[in-house]
Amino acid sequence: MSEKGRRLRSAAWFGRRDKNGFMYRSWMKNQGHPHDLFDGRPVIGICNTWSELTPCNAHFRELAEWVKRGVWEAGGFPLEFPVMSLGESQLRPTAMLFRNLASMDVEESIRGNPIDGVVLLMGCDKTTPSLMMGAASCDLPTIGLSGGPMLSGRYRGRELGSGTGIWQMSEEVRAGRMSMDEFIATESCMHRSKGHCMTMGTASTMASMVEALGMSLPGSAAIPAVDARRNTVAQLTGRRIVEMVKEDLVMSRILTRAAFENAIRANAAIGGSTNAVIHLMALAGRIGVDLKLDDWDRLGSHVSCIVDLQPSGRHLMEDFFYAGGVPAVLRELLGAGLLNAEALTVNGRTIGENVAEAENWNREVIHAYDQPFKPESGIAVLRGNLAPSGAVIKPSAASPHLLTHRGRAVVFSSIEDFRARINDEALEIDETSVMVLQNCGPKGYPGMAEVGNMPLPPKVLRKGITDMVRISDARMSGTAYGTVVLHVSPEAAAGGPLALVRDGDFISLDVPNRTVTLEVPDEELARRRAAWTQPPLPERGWARLYVERVMQASDGADFDFLVGGSGAAVPRDSH
Repeated sequence: MSEKGRRLRSAAWFGRRDKNGFMYRSWMKNQGHPHDLFDGRPVIGICNTWSELTPCNAHFRELAEWVKRGVWEAGGFPLEFPVMSLGESQLRPTAMLFRNLASMDVEESIRGNPIDGVVLLMGCDKTTPSLMMGAASCDLPTIGLSGGPMLSGRYRGRELGSGTGIWQMSEEVRAGRMSMDEFIATESCMHRSKGHCMTMGTASTMASMVEALGMSLPGSAAIPAVDARRNTVAQLTGRRIVEMVKEDLVMSRILTRAAFENAIRANAAIGGSTNAVIHLMALAGRIGVDLKLDDWDRLGSHVSCIVDLQPSGRHLMEDFFYAGGVPAVLRELLGAGLLNAEALTVNGRTIGENVAEAENWNREVIHAYDQPFKPESGIAVLRGNLAPSGAVIKPSAASPHLLTHRGRAVVFSSIEDFRARINDEALEIDETSVMVLQNCGPKGYPGMAEVGNMPLPPKVLRKGITDMVRISDARMSGTAYGTVVLHVSPEAAAGGPLALVRDGDFISLDVPNRTVTLEVPDEELARRRAAWTQPPLPERGWARLYVERVMQASDGADFDFLVGGSGAAVPRDSH
């Protein structure tokens, strides 16, 4: 729709010449805004997840000022507003418990205020999907802006990757090969600048997914937080959102089925986090795209990983940016016939046009598609009597020799049970065992915490073993690695078969054939099911609502009543 033919949404507040219009404008003027700002300029909401309790997003006050510059330059009226900030590294019991709450905060903040277009400032893991989900339910012109990754970690000539280095070194400590003093000394060396995790963890993965979906400016995902070009792209983002409002370029025109297919394949190509599955499933549900768990296997599992980045490889996000970032990856997919080139993006061009001239400056970091880092290694979806609704595994982060494995189960009924027993030298476990963690799914934890990559027992670590098969209804950090089967659905707390596993049961994992099987007769499983009891509900508050209404991981763990959206209709005037 043309600018002339479209009435700005904010005009329902600021364009009125009556008592209510007086109230809307007058109260805003107490901040010093001149009258002409209310005379037909697009009002751009800057949705800010700044918080000093969210270290990844602690520089967003500064970033928002650069966005505002761009909005002013393009003739818009920028107004910043806060929403709930979810810091994965600090928030207990898990930031995922509050993803849906934050999305509701975003949705209602946008719908209830005089906003014509939105810039989403996001960085830490759950801030990206929660902002995208909330905004999708309103369907206004919207553009995403990541805060960028940290600089690469360095310690005594060694590269340290966020999270990945922690998992590696903590196992070294538990095996007696690294002192606690040396472990602590690496803290400030690993995280030494503004920004989110610089491995291809969930934060970097989701920033890359937003770009692959076409929801951020090309090349923006990988720019380090402290690089001046991060401020430049923030300013350009501010300019572009004003034009998007004039073009009425809303989210539903960009977040199409083709866009989600591009993101699934891009996730495989970058060796992205398994958390992308649950977040993109939820986002698709909000925007009305019929995306299924099996689509991840059908579309992405045979796509090769071409990015050599931790935790699947060696390098870090700073190297990825210098090599060409997401555009270079998408161009490789385009050349391989794996990109829906006509998918529209926020800059008004197709994704094929955006990446047609992208350059790859380092083939050690971003491989050619016909010479991949790890062939056919996208996320695999497993099914079987242990996971009737599906489970996922990231083969690029797993040990190849364990992708087909049969072993006896060692079962932990909760994360507390695991922590109480894993270091016990008397625990009957060895490297052939299959570690099983129950009651850590959406309802069970609640919130589905990142505890699926269970640390190995010390007596196994001392043998030099670094990986075992692990199965749970939990998630794991995108910075983690190992042969870890995750998101088992239905979860144990919902009465899924995972709840029925007992010590000594044999479990067979066959990733090539996409199966995970509990080798127990149906009659015995029926007997165990008859003895199973539902865990008690939380007594009150958000946790109670969450457990009552959250869907399973196979459906994105959104709330059942949030699927779909209500649009951005102006609410009824109450004044």
